[in-house]
Amino acid sequence: MEEIADTTGNMVIRYGLSTFFLFLIILIVRMGIHHSLFRSTELSVETRRRWAVNLRNGLLFLFILGMIFIWAPQLQTFAVSVFAVAVAFVLATKQIIDCLSGSALRVLTKAYSLGDRIEIGGIRGNVVDHNALTTTVLEIGPGQTSHQYTGRAMVIPNSFIFNHPLTNETYTKKYRLHIVTVPLSTDDDWKTAERLLLQAGEEEAAPFIDEARTYLKKLEGKLWLDAPSVEPRVTIQLPEPGRINLLLRVPCPTQYPSRMEQAILRKFLAEFSFAPRLVIQESHSSH
Repeated sequence: MEEIADTTGNMVIRYGLSTFFLFLIILIVRMGIHHSLFRSTELSVETRRRWAVNLRNGLLFLFILGMIFIWAPQLQTFAVSVFAVAVAFVLATKQIIDCLSGSALRVLTKAYSLGDRIEIGGIRGNVVDHNALTTTVLEIGPGQTSHQYTGRAMVIPNSFIFNHPLTNETYTKKYRLHIVTVPLSTDDDWKTAERLLLQAGEEEAAPFIDEARTYLKKLEGKLWLDAPSVEPRVTIQLPEPGRINLLLRVPCPTQYPSRMEQAILRKFLAEFSFAPRLVIQESHSSH
């Protein structure tokens, strides 16, 4: 019995030391590469952050793989016990497994990556971090038409991808088609408004419209998409009696829809005059 205990103790020590040295090597490699990334001035902050996250996730995968190789011989001895423990572990950690599965689905489908603007489960924002269990976004809002940061960071379990529809607003990466909505009343001169809105959109899109057209055309073969027209255009909606919505579709850089929208609206408002609104005032006189 003492010999068996000594043998088991020696094996645990050997495997434990191997695990420790593996962890130490991974840690040194991560610190070294992180130090190089932070000192690099040639790469943008977004690129360095993307590399840092990919490095962390890659080294974590290597550490887990190394642990499997180190402890596999020992685990084979207790295969039956391990199986029973594994079943209990699966039942006890169902939520964690769902998150891991959601992470795998994200990788396989390329649903989103760092820097993308997504909406899932009522949460909308830019992805700034993701790992095996969660995704962190900087919230944008309020509402669907806002493009301003709220200052809050939202941590989303990766299991959400199974239970909620996912919208990726920056799927085309560099350029996107953005909608600017201008509400009018039927008393307003909507034809003039349409012309001025389209003119403002064409002026703002002019510096990069050719590049956007070429870029989206390239995606047609790469992503199996029909390349949409990038020419600014205005469509009309009648949401309710007495109301008219002008919807301007215009190409813009993916990361700056708010700047584009504000520039267009300011040019439009500087030129367009709304019809006078009838204001009914009730005056009460005392007798």
